[in-house]
Amino acid sequence: MLIALIAKDKDGALQTRKDNRADHLAYIEQTGVVSQAGPLLDGDEMIGSLVILEVEDITAAQTWAENDPYAKAGLFKSVELIPWKKVIG
Repeated sequence: MLIALIAKDKDGALQTRKDNRADHLAYIEQTGVVSQAGPLLDGDEMIGSLVILEVEDITAAQTWAENDPYAKAGLFKSVELIPWKKVIG
């Protein structure tokens, strides 16, 4: 099952994002369930994340999201998990 994780950063949290980026990228590599990912942008500034997870169910996506180093660092003001269907690409 594909799940789109859409997370928006707290205002003024760019340094939190930068400080935890290496751990976040290592978590993505270690877990092996991310098919696509990247930051949401406002101009050149990173303001959130879009992560496409390939997991068994929404519970697995929630667990992944809760254990993301960005989430543990308190980076996000909101996180949405939405089932997604790949049509193109």
